[in-house]
Amino acid sequence: MKEIGEGRRNTQSYQCLTVSMACLSLSQLQKFQEDGFLVLEGFLSADECAAIQQRIGEIVAEMDVPPHCRIEFSTQEEEQLQAQGSTDYFLSSGDKIRFFFEKGVFDKKGNFLVPPEKSINKIGHALHAHDPVFRSVTHSPKMQALARSLGLQMPVVLQSMYIFKQPHFGGEVSPHQDASFLYTEPLGRVLGMWIAVEDATLGNGCLWFIPGSHTRTLVLIHGEVVHKSEQNLSDQSRQAYTFHLMEAADTVWSPENWLQPTAELPFPPLYT
Repeated sequence: MKEIGEGRRNTQSYQCLTVSMACLSLSQLQKFQEDGFLVLEGFLSADECAAIQQRIGEIVAEMDVPPHCRIEFSTQEEEQLQAQGSTDYFLSSGDKIRFFFEKGVFDKKGNFLVPPEKSINKIGHALHAHDPVFRSVTHSPKMQALARSLGLQMPVVLQSMYIFKQPHFGGEVSPHQDASFLYTEPLGRVLGMWIAVEDATLGNGCLWFIPGSHTRTLVLIHGEVVHKSEQNLSDQSRQAYTFHLMEAADTVWSPENWLQPTAELPFPPLYT
């Protein structure tokens, strides 16, 4: 397992600058480096999770997606190429807030077969930039202190997503490495922040390396660790907010990545 931030750790990185719980201990840092993921219980409060859910409900209620832009999201490589690789709606979503749907929720004309609010797979990929609630969560003092605790010098926010994992048919996410889609040189410069907004259980399709994790949990995900989630066949959704950071210091962002900074939205620095 390649260690994140290799060669960039120092004693000051272990000091919490703003929020004591956001400062990782030496044992936590070691576990993250060994396992490629780390669960931080209670990182967000119940009120913070409620505010996130309330705001996402407002965004969904206001969404207006033309039929030709109703794209089904998949992590299966062949389906990606068919449904997303040739679709500008997905490829140009890096600096926008756009909606992606579960498989089988549209008829041949693009009409919804289930209520729109129950059909969404995820919303992405710039909630962190365009919505004040998600900007506040992403750039919160706790998040900044956590990044400093990990030794990140110049972290920038690459993308953000709200994942719904709808009841009964929320799609599986096949085993993958985030670094395969967000490639950097050198490797080990991408970090995922995965926030469980609702309970994540074996029944509703939790991440494979955190069975039974629950509300207000933050999971750090190394860019090269393999992870997945199963289909949600339960009657409970499994909502989560996730975003990716990149250590920009001495890092080359691949021009081959689907996600690219734009003039309208360069990758914003995490530290404010």
